[in-house]
Amino acid sequence: MKILISNDDGYFAPGLAVLADTLARIAEVTVVAPERDRSGASNSLTLDRPLQLRQAANGYYFVNGTPTDCVHLAVTSLLDSPPDLVVSGINHGSNMGDDTIYSGTVAAATEGFLLGIPAFAISLTSKRGAHYQTAAQVALDLVLRHQSQPFAAPMLLNVNVPDIPYAELRGIEITRLGRRHKAEGMVKAENPRGETVYWIGAAGAAQDAGPGTDFYATASGAVSLTPLQIDLTAYTQTDLVKDWLAR
Repeated sequence: MKILISNDDGYFAPGLAVLADTLARIAEVTVVAPERDRSGASNSLTLDRPLQLRQAANGYYFVNGTPTDCVHLAVTSLLDSPPDLVVSGINHGSNMGDDTIYSGTVAAATEGFLLGIPAFAISLTSKRGAHYQTAAQVALDLVLRHQSQPFAAPMLLNVNVPDIPYAELRGIEITRLGRRHKAEGMVKAENPRGETVYWIGAAGAAQDAGPGTDFYATASGAVSLTPLQIDLTAYTQTDLVKDWLAR
């Protein structure tokens, strides 16, 4: 089995190393990740300049681009044949609810999915980063299940793992994306040149976090597994728009 691993925290991120070492026990692993932290890059491609692919001393490849660039370059140019699976992570922090729209971790997995490859995005739901091995073991479990029972068609799975010991996990729950309140305001500051600069504020608190959501599952100690889709069409609103245009 061949697995392509990427992330958005950069090729030096501890979560990436734990994930790669764990999956290398059962598969041929290739790591292609951004040269620096590209959190929040979403599904962006670099079109205004050429990309460079380099290899670190540990064998990982890194690209001066986004997570999407990394997977696209790896699948279309670096690898001799498409991998059997794309696994992105382990992200340092959760990717739930509205976060999935911005997430570079999810974006890397999404690019694999768009290229016809089953893909998992793996995130640890805490900035403490105390139990990367728990998330890596969950990833391994899912890969082994996929290996023995492959999907009939490529799927894109968003996986969020509580930052607790593996033995304390309360199973896996199939969830939907929750929703957050609006983000906090921009943080205004002054740089050393006396110029005004702005930092993006923190994400808002969870608003829709009831039973069945990713927020609820992880808060109760369970792994959240959410199948994602790419079609953004609001089918329930097509008739409303038709009526609006007909007026």
